Amino acid sequence: MPEGTSGFIVALSGGGDSSSLLTALVQPGGPRFLDLPVRAVHVDHGLQAGAEDFRRGCERLCQDLGVPLTVLRIEVDTAPGASLEAAARTARYRALASQMAPRECLLTAHHAEDQAETLLLQLLRGAGLKGLSAMPVCRPWASGWHLRPLLGVTRHDLETFAAERAVRAVLDPMNLDRRFDRAYLRLALWPQITARWPGATIALSRAAAHCAEAQQLLDASAARALQPLRDGNALSVRGLRTLSPAERLLVLRHWITHSGAQPPSTARLAEALRQVLEADADQLPAITWAEHALRRYRDRVFLTAGELPSLGEPREWRAAPGAVLGLGPSLGRLEWVPRAGGLDPSRMPPLLEVRRRQGGESLRPERRGRTQTLKNLCQSWGVLPWMRDALPLVYAGSDLVAVGDLWVDARWCVAPEAAGIGCHWRDAPRLM
Repeated sequence: MPEGTSGFIVALSGGGDSSSLLTALVQPGGPRFLDLPVRAVHVDHGLQAGAEDFRRGCERLCQDLGVPLTVLRIEVDTAPGASLEAAARTARYRALASQMAPRECLLTAHHAEDQAETLLLQLLRGAGLKGLSAMPVCRPWASGWHLRPLLGVTRHDLETFAAERAVRAVLDPMNLDRRFDRAYLRLALWPQITARWPGATIALSRAAAHCAEAQQLLDASAARALQPLRDGNALSVRGLRTLSPAERLLVLRHWITHSGAQPPSTARLAEALRQVLEADADQLPAITWAEHALRRYRDRVFLTAGELPSLGEPREWRAAPGAVLGLGPSLGRLEWVPRAGGLDPSRMPPLLEVRRRQGGESLRPERRGRTQTLKNLCQSWGVLPWMRDALPLVYAGSDLVAVGDLWVDARWCVAPEAAGIGCHWRDAPRLM
């Protein structure tokens, strides 16, 4: 149990494993005697006709145990050719994460056979060392942690516990459907493996633990190699070139993972490195996968969203202190605030227009300076090229008077010490 834990959420399916876990938690000696709250969350994917039976089973169990229950109904989006199992798992964990309070622990009922099956499936998928580490007992997750306290418990011991405590559970027919990889492995292959190698569960779990230890050493090595490569929120291309090919892959994968993204396949990551390292200085390579992308600008490589924010259609904004304008998802909002030497509200029309750049825009950012194009300003300030369509351009009639809170046209400003207004871009995306 991580230090500072505030409580426990049990991912309750209604099946025997999670029902036994919840029952064990609230029996004498469980976490309730540490004055930590326990609650359960049931996720209804809507993927099978028996979903109502699972929900009712969870409600009965939680009522018997005196445990609060939350039922979440979700939809699973499955792209053509994608795995239903993987899509359901992703949707389920996203729903569970939405229920997490700060420093809570999500508990799932994965047991020793689940761990062994995971290792075998990862081997068959050609996974690397991280995949072969299978499932950790504890990992930071959402706003707290994800715990798997039963990884050292066999399926037989769980079934014995359930029988002794008369734990009521619902049989999941998907666990008997051999179309799914895990069910096929469990029903068709696992009995043959354990008949030949009775200690397979323990041996495979031990192998996964060895892989996890090796992965920890690699992670520590990657973290040390990564530190001198950091350049703000990006990595130095010049620094990456000093590493061996294997070290580059290791460091880049570590950086992506610890930035909160799922790395691409090894082949895709190697191709990304090739493009990033071989691109000419004036090129802007972008390698996308899932919801993310690697992009290079000048001597830096950035991890960004795959789909970049754009300002969209023009909109009107009142020219008055305190007036706020929302810019759309991931773009924050603009607000007029009092500012000495700022724009002169008396010269501006009641309604301004905010729109994205079209090309050829210019303004005079300094009183005694020259007029400059927006393109040159962005280049000199290092505004990331893929974020320039997100810049909110504020127009008074046909005149560009401000670009977010980056630049204002000095010709529209009051005297340096006089009272004016300024544009404040709250929750702005990263631009440089």
